[in-house]
Amino acid sequence: METIVRSAAVSVLGGPAGAENPSGTARNSAPPRLLVVDDEPLVRWSVAEVLGDHGYQVAEAHDAMSAIHAFCETPDPADIVLLDLRLPDSDDLRVLSAMRQWSPATPIILMTAYGSPELLEQARLLGALTVLDKPFEMNELAGIVDGALRRPA
Repeated sequence: METIVRSAAVSVLGGPAGAENPSGTARNSAPPRLLVVDDEPLVRWSVAEVLGDHGYQVAEAHDAMSAIHAFCETPDPADIVLLDLRLPDSDDLRVLSAMRQWSPATPIILMTAYGSPELLEQARLLGALTVLDKPFEMNELAGIVDGALRRPA
């Protein structure tokens, strides 16, 4: 049940991480916390690098069990989740469902290379904010996550 947490120590402008939020306005709170759940280390690393560079504190989970632990049993839960559909110990929407039951207001973005219209509908009914088809453009990810956090709960 290993969970990795990464956070940018210094912003691009040289100030402390979290001094600005992703929208560029000053704030006094901690940086947004994001949980990325994917069994592919390169995907987790890429997401962590891209979003860490945008001021997010990124936690990583590699399977359903570590994802549920990181989401439900930590003192600082994620503000948003990027969740892969197919994990070594789960290949359906049970993790999404469990997360929605635990925290209905947390935006969850489902990622999958196995999307279908039926899956999209089922994921939305369970509360997924959106479904990203893999592979997706990493340079568009920060905008998607920023927009998800700005949506009213």
